[in-house]
Amino acid sequence: MARRRCDRAGRRMSETLDALVLRLVIERGAGKTICPTEAAKASGVAPEEAMWGARIKAVRAVAVSLAKRGEVSIYRKGKPVDPEGFKGVYRIGLPPEGPAD
Repeated sequence: MARRRCDRAGRRMSETLDALVLRLVIERGAGKTICPTEAAKASGVAPEEAMWGARIKAVRAVAVSLAKRGEVSIYRKGKPVDPEGFKGVYRIGLPPEGPAD
């Protein structure tokens, strides 16, 4: 999903939501995860922007897309889950290293 952020004047910024989520996950590092709300809040024009809740569905769609491509994993209760069928609270992180169990 190639959503672009805009500054206060409506000019497009270069980082897509996909790139933002991936950057946040990489910055967090291996073995650690981000909360989807972190990406939603970071995608706003200003950190205090109150409309981040409206971007949660877009963050979820991006996380699923990135997980299907193998760039991130979606975690529930600390374990990777199938990006197609998970429900509820989740976190986003780098894929686990080594063979899948």
